[in-house]
Amino acid sequence: MKEFEIAKKIGKELTEGEILQSAAKTLGVPESKVAHTRIVRRSIDARQEVLYRYRIEACREGEPYQEYTLPEYRDVHDAEPVIVVGAGPAGLFAALKLLTRGFKPVILERGKDVHRRKADMARLSTEGVVDPDSNYCFGEGGAGAFSDGKLYTRSSKRGDIREVLHQFVRFGADPSILIDAHPHIGTDRLPTVVENMRLCIEEHGGEYHFDSRVVDISPVRDGFTVTVQGADGGEGATYRARNVILATGHSAKDIYTMIRDKGWDLEAKGFALGVRVEHPQWMINQMRYHGKYQPFMPTAEYSFVEQVDSRGVFSFCMCPGGILVPSATEDKSVVLNGMSNSARNSKWANSGVVVQIEPGDEPSEYARFGPFSLLYYQRDIERNMYMYARSKVPRDRNGRPTEKINLLRAPAQRMKDFCRGIVSTDLPKTSYHPGVVSAPLHELLPEGVAGRLRKAFPMVDRKMHGYYTNDALVLGVESRTSSPVRIPRDPETLSALKVPGLYPCGEGAGYSGGIVSSALDGIAAAAAIPGKE
Repeated sequence: MKEFEIAKKIGKELTEGEILQSAAKTLGVPESKVAHTRIVRRSIDARQEVLYRYRIEACREGEPYQEYTLPEYRDVHDAEPVIVVGAGPAGLFAALKLLTRGFKPVILERGKDVHRRKADMARLSTEGVVDPDSNYCFGEGGAGAFSDGKLYTRSSKRGDIREVLHQFVRFGADPSILIDAHPHIGTDRLPTVVENMRLCIEEHGGEYHFDSRVVDISPVRDGFTVTVQGADGGEGATYRARNVILATGHSAKDIYTMIRDKGWDLEAKGFALGVRVEHPQWMINQMRYHGKYQPFMPTAEYSFVEQVDSRGVFSFCMCPGGILVPSATEDKSVVLNGMSNSARNSKWANSGVVVQIEPGDEPSEYARFGPFSLLYYQRDIERNMYMYARSKVPRDRNGRPTEKINLLRAPAQRMKDFCRGIVSTDLPKTSYHPGVVSAPLHELLPEGVAGRLRKAFPMVDRKMHGYYTNDALVLGVESRTSSPVRIPRDPETLSALKVPGLYPCGEGAGYSGGIVSSALDGIAAAAAIPGKE
């Protein structure tokens, strides 16, 4: 097996004949002796002429070659149950792995299915009403179901990414995700993919229970009892299993509280905090393609990492052709995230630009919260954003609002104004539906965050000329990059320390940050359960 590369101008199709001809030349054999070829990777090269670069593998006749195949799902209607808490990427892929091993996944999800979630998220954007169990973070598919659906991870040590990508394709994602350097599915397609996963799990004997918020996990003889509360606080049910996979996501604060109250181990964990930056998409297209962008080219994206005053400042969850959305999970807080459809065809590009926060970076008064120190620090910053925006609601002499305003408006500032410490006199148009209010973000953000961001934006401009502009909008706050709490686990068994049989995984446990890394961690948790093969 050998690999080779073919460069092709974007807009020109790569033909099977070109692949075969290049394979024969690379292998040193006639075309008739080339047994197999496969595109491994496709990436964009815009350094000079804008090209697709294809990496291809090929082998001669007689050489061993094996296509990747997914394991088969088993019928588990009467099999041993494993409780899976959470139906986000970690929980879903853990459940699929359990099917291949012969266990019956019983999925408990505090939120609603993907279709019913949409109504609650619409109320978030139009009315500012937060349902604490159904929002952009909670519900079937987790935070990943209504995002850009980016499917890459910086880590190569988490597991075989092919298992994740091929599963997505099996359930309806475009096969291009198998080869693209930066694969994505799109917000418009992900809900159907997630629903197809559920239908498969149920068809093979797994169970789903929505509107089931876990309120207790108690060890008993030969396993655990898991108690849930129903919708609107109604009486729930109790489930029992030898093993529990805990895949609750990075915003399930009540689960952390339950674990603390039981005396199980928790620890503070670093996370990243910053802003959402929104440019007109045409600007990103021009700077990334060096002025050579054409409408048939893929919508341009970017990423960067800078070191500023001994802390990393980096882009996070970049959404080309996307929109900004409110991601609060509780009242009186403003949290932003980004999403984009598969076509990535909105007028805006947005990205989180965040600063790494480590335990001890928070003010000293938070030390009394122990493992929750960064969690409460994160919460208070989100609330400060809300309170500032609320303070700017126009009111009459009796203090009554003079107009109806979405209270999830985001404090915002033009980029150069932010760096210069100037409150913007006006703001550009934005994709953020709840609206924005001009604010001194350079003062509202912690100094360690604001100061580093103000240094970083001009630094980025040296590599992406045109990035540092007052036509870009900086909005607060991007704070849900990952969990500020970790549930420690045994590195060999993957079960929680002192609680064998409980398998914390994914973003909520503090072991991943994104769809793919969460899915891989869920797979690893399911694979770690002893027993069936």
